Amino acid sequence: MSMASLPRTIEWVGGLDGCARMVDQTRLPGELAFIACNDVDTMWEAIRVLRVRGAPAIGVAAAMGVVLGVRNCKGKKPHEFIDHLERVCEYLASSRPTAVNLTWALDRQRRVVMSMPDATIMALKETLLDEAKRIRDEDEAMCRAIGRHGELLIAEGCGVLTHCNAGSLATAYYGTALAPMFTAHEKGRRFRVFADETRPLLQGARLTVWELMQVGIDATLLCDSMAATLMRQGQVNMVITGADRIAANGDTANKIGTYGLAVLAKAHNIPFYVAAPTSTFDVSIADGGKIPIEERSPDEIRRGFGPATAPLDAKCFCPAFDVTPAEYIKAIITEGGMISPVTAQSIAALMP
Repeated sequence: MSMASLPRTIEWVGGLDGCARMVDQTRLPGELAFIACNDVDTMWEAIRVLRVRGAPAIGVAAAMGVVLGVRNCKGKKPHEFIDHLERVCEYLASSRPTAVNLTWALDRQRRVVMSMPDATIMALKETLLDEAKRIRDEDEAMCRAIGRHGELLIAEGCGVLTHCNAGSLATAYYGTALAPMFTAHEKGRRFRVFADETRPLLQGARLTVWELMQVGIDATLLCDSMAATLMRQGQVNMVITGADRIAANGDTANKIGTYGLAVLAKAHNIPFYVAAPTSTFDVSIADGGKIPIEERSPDEIRRGFGPATAPLDAKCFCPAFDVTPAEYIKAIITEGGMISPVTAQSIAALMP
């Protein structure tokens, strides 16, 4: 089986009056369903409730959300359009705070408008659509490059552990952490992937294992608490995860539970890798202590999939992400190559 077995995560259908069409990831693995976002409110909701998720995919969705938000702007003067654009960007930015690709894409849409001071309102709307499509296409190209650089790490017969979902569904297409695995698989290499279920919303169980099975990679699902035993048994040769935001010094925010895996990997002398495009770096933040961490609803723990699994009035601690210090990361795999050692200096040298 090949990557053709996986759907395109998000695409724009039609012209300026078209829509953003995306996989509804809340329906997987039971059903492969698509949703059409025809207005900015639908896009905001899709990002917020994780119909679309994963830092790169959120960035693409945000760029397309800008188009949805401004295409019916009635303003006739440039400053009226810019004011409307700013309100749309601020609204979309409020959907999720941690993934830097969201604000990166919004800023990119702002810049393209500001670079055309003499353009007509219609020309600006068309340009924003072109830029959103370009962001989608660039993301896929970056993911394929990450796959080419990272597949060299995956030896025949090795065991790879991953956390959450940083596959094709988390990006425009092809993935970040899973990209090296997809590339190695396409080259005929045989290896085994262990995927944490990733509590509380089970992105590893629902999405990662589904993706790996779709393309024919040997995948084994485990509860988050089983990773240490697997490492002690010698079945894990490396850990590869994605990232939602990487600070200037290499501290990395990713799905809650990632930091614990990095600590376990260090204790068992297993290399820990992060795979992410350069758009996920936020060099305005010196270190991980400055990364905003999203707090999710307690009901995602108490009754994440309907039936209550805890008292409904139980107090809950529900951060969506944690931060892994750079010192635990062997290398960061980007579209431009490997960053190792992971330091502020090596990051600055590779950043465009």
